Amino acid sequence: MKVLFAAGFGPIVRDVEVSKSFWSAGLGIELVEADPNYWTTDHLNGAKIFALWPLEQAAESCFGTATWPADIPAPQAWMEFDVESPAAVSDAARELEAAGHHLLRGAREEPWGQTTARLLSPEALLIGVTYTPAFHASQGDGALA
Repeated sequence: MKVLFAAGFGPIVRDVEVSKSFWSAGLGIELVEADPNYWTTDHLNGAKIFALWPLEQAAESCFGTATWPADIPAPQAWMEFDVESPAAVSDAARELEAAGHHLLRGAREEPWGQTTARLLSPEALLIGVTYTPAFHASQGDGALA
């Protein structure tokens, strides 16, 4: 696997309004509502995306249900690492499984075009190995947009 950059990071939130108030009003990070209860910015240096991702939406992405399974530690935050192509996401997923890591969900193209595979870190961070087309749009060779 060849990670090109950290594609995004943000806490998994249980109370969207409290979290939005802390990050936006408290810390001054300008957030916009990209989807219902999904607050984000792509104007924060250090990450391509910072977003407040409700636990219900993270569960839906990983398990196809709005409820996080009780037998799996609930994540406190998410982080995505972008790779060079959709095929590289599949390759990375196989590498991770071969190394003994348990994937919550294997490589799949999301409805918005991003290809992702997801797993938990030992600290219970929800990690995505991703290919985000918009981050590679300026050059067809995998260079950052």
